[in-house]
Amino acid sequence: MSYVDPPARIPFFLRLLLRAVEKRMGKRLLANRILTWYPKAFLGSGIMEGLVAHDEPEMPRRLLAIVRIYTSFLVSCPFCIDMNSRDFERKGITDEEISALQGRLPIDRVGTFTESEKSALQYVQCMCRTPLEFTTEAVENAKRSFSPRGFVILASTCAQVNFWTRLIQSLGVPPAGFSAECSVLKRGR
Repeated sequence: MSYVDPPARIPFFLRLLLRAVEKRMGKRLLANRILTWYPKAFLGSGIMEGLVAHDEPEMPRRLLAIVRIYTSFLVSCPFCIDMNSRDFERKGITDEEISALQGRLPIDRVGTFTESEKSALQYVQCMCRTPLEFTTEAVENAKRSFSPRGFVILASTCAQVNFWTRLIQSLGVPPAGFSAECSVLKRGR
């Protein structure tokens, strides 16, 4: 269970928003419910989530999904892995690619990743380091693969997953069961 329980009474306007989000996601979202203790955090997080890229001409769904999954694994967030990995096959991501995103195979040995996907993953790896460290190679590869707009989409997508990871883990929120049994977490064990 989480470190903090959601409030017993959630204000009406927040309940409406929460209901809409949970209906769209198909799950009861414990983190969002807990955030209603502080409506500014609930609303701010919701606005940020609503505005992140989900499909852009130069950053298609598959690439954004790969970035979200890889970030989730790099920062070791079971909730994020569960949510971002659900239906990975329908997003065109193979079992071999999942193994690479988990760190079980070198990314450069997976022939199905495109050069732009590899450069995005290399950049994401820099973004998830503590302390942050951006190699010249990673920056140049990302700049070569993406327009300035695409570069910002890449960085903001990874940062958004990092935000949710830190928030969800600091509240002690367990996986929500998006992947049924979160089978991706069990792969390779």
